Amino acid sequence: MKKLHFYIVAMFFAAVVSSCTKDGGAYDPTTIDKEFKGTTYEYLKSKPGIYDSLLKAIDRIGAQSILTDSSVTLFAVTNPGFQVALTNLNNLYALSDKPAKSISTLSMEQLDTMVTQYIIRGRFDADTLRQQQDGLFMTSAKSGYPMHASLQKATASGSTGGGPEYILISDTKRSQFNRDWVGTTTSSINIKTRNGLVHVVTSDHVFGFDDFIKRLTFNPPPPNLFKIYGGVHTVSRESGGGPSGVEGSNNVIDDNPETKFLVGWDPKNVTLTFELNVAAVAGAYTVTAANDAIDRDPADWNLQGSVNGSNWVTLDTKANQSFNDRFEQKVIRFTNREAYKFYRLNITRNNGSDAMQMADWSVNLAK
Repeated sequence: MKKLHFYIVAMFFAAVVSSCTKDGGAYDPTTIDKEFKGTTYEYLKSKPGIYDSLLKAIDRIGAQSILTDSSVTLFAVTNPGFQVALTNLNNLYALSDKPAKSISTLSMEQLDTMVTQYIIRGRFDADTLRQQQDGLFMTSAKSGYPMHASLQKATASGSTGGGPEYILISDTKRSQFNRDWVGTTTSSINIKTRNGLVHVVTSDHVFGFDDFIKRLTFNPPPPNLFKIYGGVHTVSRESGGGPSGVEGSNNVIDDNPETKFLVGWDPKNVTLTFELNVAAVAGAYTVTAANDAIDRDPADWNLQGSVNGSNWVTLDTKANQSFNDRFEQKVIRFTNREAYKFYRLNITRNNGSDAMQMADWSVNLAK
């Protein structure tokens, strides 16, 4: 009878533990110290086999001092998050006979951008987030990149929101619409260090949110002819505030994706023209999506060049275009050996809105 009673109690305990564990390793049943006497950087060093990759990345970009002297909240990515990201990248590189990459050989600029997204200015614990029903916007410690965090509750024992608390941390993609955000969750929260807090990201999170491969395979455009030679930019029609207005046409050549040109879509075309100070041979151009409203994006367009501003030659034509992300820059290359003084982009269809918007465009050197 005693054996039966012990067996029932043991089974009950096992069921409770099982019901509080999220699939995919999201909730780590192992004990994690909730208070660490040293700095955040020292905390990572004290966990060999868990944060080795993160430490290598932090050391390489020179962020040790931020995790030692500054008041920060770190969303700590464990080794598997880096390993999966690198494996996926190197599998892609192998198809193109490119040498494999490691944390030591990744682009410093791109690595710095991605790592610092996980290091947030200030201390944000569960209590702070609990007071904000819609979560909090926060900024990365090094570059001020906008991130968002909210406190959530898991489902347990068949009860929605009856399980342990976790944090949803999101890359906002600089968009005000959460449908554009990419987020991940934590497996452990509120680890206090001398200079901040550590929240441990789930082991199935791939480092870089969804940008790791995209950033490291992006082929940047050649130098921008607008910036090299200068000139005059005009549009077929202007927004209500004029070229220097909040959403005026000057924004489309400022090389800043966070500003945009917005204009009504009636008549159903917009032409952007740049007269260079000196004729030059172009072999590429770019079109960059703006911050919101996908249906305002350009869908069909053509690029033309002219020696005198009267006779035009079509250099490239695109149809049924779409942008996978807000602020995405399309780099389009074409064959051309003629030096033109005038280049124009004719947008002939958008994605269905009564307005058209874009963040930037440029014409670029041939290579």
